[in-house]
Amino acid sequence: MKTLQEFVEDQLKDPEFRKEYEAIQPEMAVIRALVDARISQNLTQKQLAERTGINQADISKLENGTRNPSLNL
Repeated sequence: MKTLQEFVEDQLKDPEFRKEYEAIQPEMAVIRALVDARISQNLTQKQLAERTGINQADISKLENGTRNPSLNL
């Protein structure tokens, strides 16, 4: 069985997949930075929501990739 990293590396050999994968990397970097910052401060999503005024559900959606980060948010 392949690991996730092995699977992604295999898929990246496909030029179409690589193009789409690379296109989402800026969004993924924002998501990773958000999660890393929250965890480094030992905050729950609820605590982050209270500090930022962003709805906890929106933070959850950002972190799991079902909502795209935006300047308005």
